[in-house]
Amino acid sequence: MRPDIKREKRRKREKTPKQKADRSILGLVYLIVALFLGLMGYVGYFLAVSREDVINNSYNARLDNFSKTVERGKILSSDGTVLAVTEEAEDGSEVRRYPFGPLFSHVVGYSARGKTGLEALGNFYLLTSHTNPVSQIGEALTGRKNPGDQVVTTLDVRLQQAASDALGDKKGAVVAMEPASGRVLAMVSKPDFDPNGIADIWDSIVSEEGQARLVNRATQGLYPPGSTFKIITLLEYLREHPEDYDQYQFDCQGKITYGDYTLRCYHGTVHGSQTLKEAFGNSCNGAFASLGLELDKKGMADTAGQLLFNGEQPLSLAYSKSRFSMGEDAPDWEVLQTAIGQGLTQMTPMHCLMVTAAIANGGTLMNPYFIERVENAFGEPVKSFEPTVYGSLMDGEEARILRDMMAWVVTDGTGSALRTEAYTAAGKTGSAEFETGKETHAWFTGFAPVENPRIAVTVVVEEGGSGGQTAAPVARQLFDLYLGQADGE
Repeated sequence: MRPDIKREKRRKREKTPKQKADRSILGLVYLIVALFLGLMGYVGYFLAVSREDVINNSYNARLDNFSKTVERGKILSSDGTVLAVTEEAEDGSEVRRYPFGPLFSHVVGYSARGKTGLEALGNFYLLTSHTNPVSQIGEALTGRKNPGDQVVTTLDVRLQQAASDALGDKKGAVVAMEPASGRVLAMVSKPDFDPNGIADIWDSIVSEEGQARLVNRATQGLYPPGSTFKIITLLEYLREHPEDYDQYQFDCQGKITYGDYTLRCYHGTVHGSQTLKEAFGNSCNGAFASLGLELDKKGMADTAGQLLFNGEQPLSLAYSKSRFSMGEDAPDWEVLQTAIGQGLTQMTPMHCLMVTAAIANGGTLMNPYFIERVENAFGEPVKSFEPTVYGSLMDGEEARILRDMMAWVVTDGTGSALRTEAYTAAGKTGSAEFETGKETHAWFTGFAPVENPRIAVTVVVEEGGSGGQTAAPVARQLFDLYLGQADGE
């Protein structure tokens, strides 16, 4: 090729200073456009997903500005009954009033001295107003606040009252929800407190010894689960013996001795020859302690983890993580204790309810939720919440077997307080030791009807003794009411 042609091609490939400048400007324009699109994408994500969480954060100072222009909205029960409302005091200031006093104190919470319960969960909605924009402008021009949106909860006033009355003045917790939807119907924790004027009684509440009134025992109370944990031990045994679990036999002498350690059945009851169903229904400690020694320790830990121990739970209210700590090197005494729900294992009533609800729902856990919908101050819809699936805690066949065995607990075992011709019920009782010389905590967890579960309930009565005699009758009252059997309905 001729040299002059080569020089001409090289000259064409080389950029002039003007071309280089134009290229740099074009690159800068592309960068600005990309940054702008990224910013718009983040703003869109923030508005669609993160806005409520960020604004609702208690460290966000913008919340104070919201309350300057919006009057905090109402919290309502599922049937529209007012559970919390902002009113004007005699001196012209705003005061938050709770018409039911202590009844909903933990689940609805309070909005002074910080925010708890649904006052915290629904804070963003309660401080947002969706009234007519023209009205909002008019209120702003006259210096008046706009009425905040109101939160309609899943809570049932009748069930809440029944749970509170059944628990009486005993310490403990009662919580109920629909297994098929995850709607939380009632949540009672005692001892309770009156959220009206919480700021005035704050010092006396927090200085009280041995009461812990501000703790929501339903979601934050950690208890040894006692025999309700046998549900989990049984599930692991089913997984390790899928073909021959129904051939299990155990001869109960009222106690089991392994090495230097002796463990007794409740009140030393001698159950005699027991199948797996009978051992579960009669809550035979000897049989389940023996099972524990047979089970694979890693498998037991994995099953506990799948059932939400030691991890996050799908709860929107403050909660404590349940604890399972038996490792592969655990000594025999710890294995025996763990298999019957004693030892180092701790569980919240709400966690126990979620496991129970999953069994009732064919193995699938629905995300528990407390807010049904948001409305503006005039009752016009703003936002609604639908049931959502958390995931499968077990397969359908495992859930079926557990359901059948829990039904046997009621028909032939320790859950006789639930026997009725009006409906079928399934459950598990528990009596959990926690301190030498003190009465056991009484547990019951179950659902009804067995063939089409509509409600699941978990009860803990601190130092209540027998789960079958103390906790199961509490659940019975909720089953009767919800299933329309109370007062001849």
